[in-house]
Amino acid sequence: MGEKVMIELLRTRRSIRKYTGEPLDEKLKTLIREALLRSPSSRGINPWEFVLVDDPELLVGLSRCKPHGSSFVRDAKLAVVVCGDETKTDVWVEDCSIASIIAHLCAHALGLGSCWVQIRGRMYSEKQTAENYIQMMLGLPAHMRVESLIAMGYPGEIKTGVEYDHLQFEKVHINRYGNRP
Repeated sequence: MGEKVMIELLRTRRSIRKYTGEPLDEKLKTLIREALLRSPSSRGINPWEFVLVDDPELLVGLSRCKPHGSSFVRDAKLAVVVCGDETKTDVWVEDCSIASIIAHLCAHALGLGSCWVQIRGRMYSEKQTAENYIQMMLGLPAHMRVESLIAMGYPGEIKTGVEYDHLQFEKVHINRYGNRP
């Protein structure tokens, strides 16, 4: 049964950038928090930390973290800022990426829409990174890096999953590169 649930989740998941404005129930926020804290990490070091933002003013601030690809955050009801302590491990980026997709999939499983906003390596302005902008806005220490933020809310748009015939099967190799299934 578990594999059916997971594959259906993957089949129907899409990035949602429009939200209804309906507030999120505290129970949903609690489940999201639990899912985040269950995210796997290399050697169980858990370098990730999360800032759950539901304050409308802060959501507007987060929506301005980069010139393109974040404006929809202002209409979300929750943003999960996925941070990593770079002093704990050299694979904090990978661990935070795993936690980001856990947040994204958990939101979908709970009937919410969500969208990943890449922060690390992106610019807020010509002189300031998106990461630094968020660090300053949320009071994060310098060693607490920002990988991404995941915007969430009840979906205000409907998108269908990618059809099976449209999957890129040519990107799968068996045993050696170039060997097709």
